Amino acid sequence: MVEEFTGAERAKLAPYFTNTHEHIFALTNLPETVKGALFARYSRSAKSLRRLFLDEFADTMPAGDAVISAGVGVERAEKLYARVFNEYGDDSVAQLGGVHLACEYASNILTKVLEWGRLMAYLEQSTRYVPYTDRLDGRWRYHIPSEVQGALRGRYIEVMDRAFALYAKWIAAMQDHFARRYPKSPGDSDGVHRAAIRAKALDTLRGMLPAATQSNVGIYGTGQAYEALLLRMRVHSLSEVRECGDAMLRELRKVIPAFLTRVDLPNRGGRWSEYLSRTRADTAALAESLLEHADVEPREEVTLTGFDPDGEAKVVAAALYAVSALPDDRLIGIAERMTADERAGVLRAYVGDRTNRRHRPGRAFERTSYRFDVLTDYGAFRDLQRHRLLTLEWQMLTTRHGYTEPEAIREAGAGDDWDRVMTASAELHDALRAAGFTDAAQYSVAMAYRVRFYMEMNAREAMHLLELRTAPQGHPAYRRVCQQMHTLIAERAGHKAIADAMKFVDHSTVELERLGSERTLEKKRAIGD
Repeated sequence: MVEEFTGAERAKLAPYFTNTHEHIFALTNLPETVKGALFARYSRSAKSLRRLFLDEFADTMPAGDAVISAGVGVERAEKLYARVFNEYGDDSVAQLGGVHLACEYASNILTKVLEWGRLMAYLEQSTRYVPYTDRLDGRWRYHIPSEVQGALRGRYIEVMDRAFALYAKWIAAMQDHFARRYPKSPGDSDGVHRAAIRAKALDTLRGMLPAATQSNVGIYGTGQAYEALLLRMRVHSLSEVRECGDAMLRELRKVIPAFLTRVDLPNRGGRWSEYLSRTRADTAALAESLLEHADVEPREEVTLTGFDPDGEAKVVAAALYAVSALPDDRLIGIAERMTADERAGVLRAYVGDRTNRRHRPGRAFERTSYRFDVLTDYGAFRDLQRHRLLTLEWQMLTTRHGYTEPEAIREAGAGDDWDRVMTASAELHDALRAAGFTDAAQYSVAMAYRVRFYMEMNAREAMHLLELRTAPQGHPAYRRVCQQMHTLIAERAGHKAIADAMKFVDHSTVELERLGSERTLEKKRAIGD
């Protein structure tokens, strides 16, 4: 499944991409503004990055001698970095060189591996705006794991094909259902209404897509961040991840070779990767023996499993710290003796008059934290997982926790097909596990199935996450999760003043999530025109 380009197109692409014939490639000789614009378009388009470049950017780029030379100063820079790495061991210099990299036709299992690192930037193709109905060479866009062979491979392909066909079958019908349920308002254009209806339909149906569904991911990271990512990928249990890591290393060495010299050296990167592999295997073996008799009990969708009962007083003390001369422990004692109204007054002054959610208070809110155990559908997890500055870890994707189902599935008449997809997904998952393909079985799991993960964050990050992910245009699944988190901070942790500071957390029920945003976008376009 490789996109083909004509000879003329390859000539246009060659100065700006490290190859024109593989799924993994880096961007070269492009201004940072062009790279940013390309990646921004990438997340909202069904096109590949190189096709986007040809269609929307190529004609504006210089040709011939005007193209920036990638070779200028490279030899001298490589010698400098080699000396710093080898003589001084200063890894931080690897933060000075960055690369935009595209990983195309990556499964939704692989995308989560790619997006693990905190200090990288990612954009992923959205299931809200891009229907997965296009085929390449007659094939639906899903990954077939090389681990699975024989009769199970044929069964795997059959189940995947049926899931995609049923997903595609219901897109038009689901749009018709929502168009009848939410008629166009007199003040809305046809375009605004159509876009909101389409997003609602795709949101509703995405649970039918398997984790094997392929996506496009744009990555920007430093040499140091890529090194850490590649060390993990080289010893991953899935061949797709290992092969992607090898391809990434080949392409990155065309752009920043000096930063990645250690990755595959046996006594450097080899030892690091072996350490990661060994600790994971040893921990998994112990878990199997220690937890084999522990039952998986029913739980709420969101559980607050960790918080500091004195956290609010500590945040108040931290808010006073920079404007006083007292030590931290004295300030905590003073804050603990304050009345609730006095503490709330300090936090109101510290937070100030926030006119929008981007006005966030300072680091005092990092003085306390919350740990949530979440059990929600894989589709919602994909969105919440992108908040990498907090601490987040997830368990293996499985069908044992059951699945979620939007109300509109039954209302529109898609219930029987939804059940068929879920049942086939569970049966294939169990068959793959029984055959020893424990890790590869994850590919078969439909995105409506629940996955368990935890999110631990300080109050400042919680403010950012909860205000962003409860916005009216958000997907209802992750809106619901974040609304519960906010309620638990106020009521279970008792941090009402902190919860009140998160004034842009939206607890409303929204029927047509994208309508307001589409109206705003249309107004912006009109102003721009």
